[in-house]
Amino acid sequence: MTNRRIVLTSRPQGVPRPADFRIDTAAIARPGAGEVLLRHTWLGLAPAARLRMGEEASYREPMALGDVVYGQAIGHVVESQAPSLPVGTAVMSVSGGWQEYSVARAENLVRVDESVAPANVWLGALGTSGMTAYVGLLDLGQPREGETVVVSAASGGVGSNVGQIARLKGCRVVGIAGGEDKVRHVRDQLGFDAAVDYKSADFAQALTAACPSGVDIYFDNVGGAVRDAVWPLMNPGGRIVVCGLIAEYNDSRQGGPGWFPILSKRLALHGFIMSDHLHRQPEFLRDMAQWIQQGRIHIQEDVSEGLESVVPAFIRMLTGKNFGKTVVRL
Repeated sequence: MTNRRIVLTSRPQGVPRPADFRIDTAAIARPGAGEVLLRHTWLGLAPAARLRMGEEASYREPMALGDVVYGQAIGHVVESQAPSLPVGTAVMSVSGGWQEYSVARAENLVRVDESVAPANVWLGALGTSGMTAYVGLLDLGQPREGETVVVSAASGGVGSNVGQIARLKGCRVVGIAGGEDKVRHVRDQLGFDAAVDYKSADFAQALTAACPSGVDIYFDNVGGAVRDAVWPLMNPGGRIVVCGLIAEYNDSRQGGPGWFPILSKRLALHGFIMSDHLHRQPEFLRDMAQWIQQGRIHIQEDVSEGLESVVPAFIRMLTGKNFGKTVVRL
């Protein structure tokens, strides 16, 4: 038995290319004491993987050339050296990687309950994307009823959940997305109060019109010019949650707004890495599972099929062509 996997072969310059990756095969690793062997059924793709493809460390060390590309996976236990996870158990691994099999310690896995939601949803709304939205908005943004929340990449895996949770908390929600179809989806399907197309020529003016009372919370998944347009609209005492900078991951040029408004408007600016907040997982799973079962959270996924589709799907996501959480069925 062999394991097919996608490895990093060169450091991407700008947007990754298919030539930066290779599918190869290796012997399937065997689990040791306290470990299990997983056969992956779904992979979840996230922009954070792009950060680890460069030479410089970000919040985690970069991948080495030849490493399996970092990523989340859903799988079933096919061999177990951990009594708590018998063969057949469905689990989610945050670091299973772009491959068909992986070995993980039992304590690093989350059981997947398919009676709550299908397995793939545990990579999105019930996985890291949903928990990132939940913790970033509620713990750092601290929304109050009646406040205006603006979220960028609003149709994506994180942004779509941020806006829906903010609506559940009684906020007015404005989404920023790219293209008419995504704007319509954010407004009509996700229930945002307003949505603005960042690709339009009058984006800054349209955003201002959508936020007549200013912005109390900005949940930033994008950075770049989108962030710069939101910055002047922040209200005194506003909160900015910096979750992602996808517009800058493929560009070494670092711009950004002036920092004087942080002083003059007494803004709170929070850099946010999900792995620092894992203690919040029980509360997140309780609340999000309830909202999903009540039909209060709409789930949108961008689904591809097979290991060969992973790299094209990843590139589409980094260039804004995905629609919802990007997942791949193996």
